[in-house]
Amino acid sequence: MKRIILMVLKNIFFVPYWYFQLCYYAKYSQRIPKEKKHALLKKIVACANKEGNVIIEAYGVENIPKDQSFMYFPNHQGLYDVLALLDSSPFFFSVVMKKELKDIFMLKKVFQIMGAYPIDREDVRQSMKVIQKVSQEVEAGKNFLIFPEGTRSKKGNEIGDFKGGSFKSATKAKCAIVPVAILDSYKVFDTNSVEQVTVQVHYLEPLYYEDYKIMKTTEIAELVHDKIQMTIKKFEKNR
Repeated sequence: MKRIILMVLKNIFFVPYWYFQLCYYAKYSQRIPKEKKHALLKKIVACANKEGNVIIEAYGVENIPKDQSFMYFPNHQGLYDVLALLDSSPFFFSVVMKKELKDIFMLKKVFQIMGAYPIDREDVRQSMKVIQKVSQEVEAGKNFLIFPEGTRSKKGNEIGDFKGGSFKSATKAKCAIVPVAILDSYKVFDTNSVEQVTVQVHYLEPLYYEDYKIMKTTEIAELVHDKIQMTIKKFEKNR
């Protein structure tokens, strides 16, 4: 909470302007090119990072597919995760987020600009509709992000189990699956500190449809989980 306040106070003169822009982009999202939407969000996140003492280190950006749609599957540490990927990803993407976030001030506008889908994991029918819509949009060329843990781990860099159902949209769309390992993102908003923090975002080698077409979604989930866990352990050990 302290860091959020710091980000707002140090950017206090820009916040009304940004909010106006977010509202405009959210209202006319369908008309605005994704490159312009991406540029706006990256600019806002970069300014927030600078004044909030947050440094993003991105690795493996070259692994992200350039000639086809894809889905990011990162581990989930907290509210800052999506912002870390917005800052480091060279490509615009949307997100499937839990329904509780859809009405949070400013974040609501960000999610509208991204074309995000809120999901109620306790409502099976609604969840299946979201999976279907996401797969259709990915087939049409849109990129998406889903947190396969379903909720943040609350254990720092220790990750939880990945749910096979999270990968159904990707398998239906036959798209590239990009595992993403996030380190120390929880320190940004989920600790009561404003000390400088460095967040690492590792884009791992993607799984293409030919790589996973004969696998069950639970097997894909386990494979992606292990790749991310291995990366986190490797870089934690070297620090």
